[in-house]
Amino acid sequence: MRLVIQRVSHASVTVENQIIGQIGLGLLVLLGIEHADSEEDVDWLIQKTIQMRIFSDSEGKMNCSLQDVDGGLLVISQFTLHASTKKGNRPGFVAAARPEQAIPLYESFIQKAGLALGKTVQSGSFGADMKVDLLNDGPVTILIDSKNRE
Repeated sequence: MRLVIQRVSHASVTVENQIIGQIGLGLLVLLGIEHADSEEDVDWLIQKTIQMRIFSDSEGKMNCSLQDVDGGLLVISQFTLHASTKKGNRPGFVAAARPEQAIPLYESFIQKAGLALGKTVQSGSFGADMKVDLLNDGPVTILIDSKNRE
């Protein structure tokens, strides 16, 4: 499972000209799920995400977590995070999980993150053509792959 985490001042996701998820200060998470992923990956990544100290403290140092700043979380499915670009110019997506596997893990991530944060997690619509609007704060962008834990 791969995440691109962006610290944002605000972010929203639109489907068919309707905003379906939006946050103010917080994290925009692009979530890519592959065949080998499981609930163990979900649990590990949620803890990494909500406890990551990438928000500024009173001295301007990145020392606060999403929980510390009571920030929002917007999660968007992004199968292209598992693109293979080794051959040719057209990316291949064979490593990305099929919807029947990916959707339950995506929904689990959103539900468990909400329980861990004690608030509703905003999200995109799995498989939809989405427009994502954000103001990256910093910019701060972090890549995490649950297969690279050690």
